[in-house]
Amino acid sequence: MKRVTRRAGGGRAGREERLLRAAGAVVGSAVGDALGAPFEFGPEGAFSARFPEPRAGGEMCGGGGWDPGEATDDTQMAVLVGESLLERGGLDLPDVFARFQRWAAAEPKDIGLQTEDVLTSGRTWDTAAEAHFRMTGRAAGNGSLMRASTGAVHFARAGRAATMDAARRVAALTHGDPAAWEGTAVYHELVRVALDGGDPLAVLPDAVDGLPARQRPRYAAVLAPDWHPGLATEFNGAVWPCLGSAVWALRTTTTFEGALRAAVDLGGDTDTVAAVTGGLAGARYGLDAIPARWTEPLHVPLPGFGRVLRVEDLVGLAHRLAG
Repeated sequence: MKRVTRRAGGGRAGREERLLRAAGAVVGSAVGDALGAPFEFGPEGAFSARFPEPRAGGEMCGGGGWDPGEATDDTQMAVLVGESLLERGGLDLPDVFARFQRWAAAEPKDIGLQTEDVLTSGRTWDTAAEAHFRMTGRAAGNGSLMRASTGAVHFARAGRAATMDAARRVAALTHGDPAAWEGTAVYHELVRVALDGGDPLAVLPDAVDGLPARQRPRYAAVLAPDWHPGLATEFNGAVWPCLGSAVWALRTTTTFEGALRAAVDLGGDTDTVAAVTGGLAGARYGLDAIPARWTEPLHVPLPGFGRVLRVEDLVGLAHRLAG
């Protein structure tokens, strides 16, 4: 894989640094997804029990129906969002929804039950998720958060308000609960800050303060410096403990690899927690921090579109999205 590398004798230009971080966010999310998929719904500590020595290799092991390095619906939907943004010249919500529907109709290996219900309901892009939430009262899963890396990279340059607004709008295509919108919006803001070279953890209080009052307490709790996944009151398949777990993994480690190991080792919804962690850690540490042994087998099938993306494709996508 051709990478943007450090210049000898001195740092990198601002644009090069930003491209590294943008590619890190998109590739990092996909790597986390593929790394965590074989451990989904498994117990805490399963990853470190199988791979006790960091950097020993073999972690892209496959299993549970996934080939080694195969990304799941998390990354597949992120790619669809990113390609729509590029091909439509911005946010075209009906187009994103139509791409989601085409993908869902092709029977992907994995698709969230709620997402599937919304996309196959026969309702229009602007009514399907709202109707589902009205009927079930349940729509706060992490399915909108898991696919947010590409949108976060694309809208980062537009500023805080714009990127958070875009996050909410894309999330609302499949998730009618505002809790899902707000968690995705916070993620967008953290990626924006990291792409600019800032510390995403430092802006958490401001990001939480900007949320609607009804959503603020739960996010303030899981994003607090002293919170850890052992304090979670819901399964990490819900949007706020998922985001909280990813932030915890970033806060308590110092490398991309360390953050991903911590995320997968939590058990539960490991592919999505690791995808969210990978996006944040990739934006913070950059593409160069992602181990080649994890990127080399990485591949993203796109059911319904007849293509399989490799790491070079994801880097190119990220660079175009970063503009």
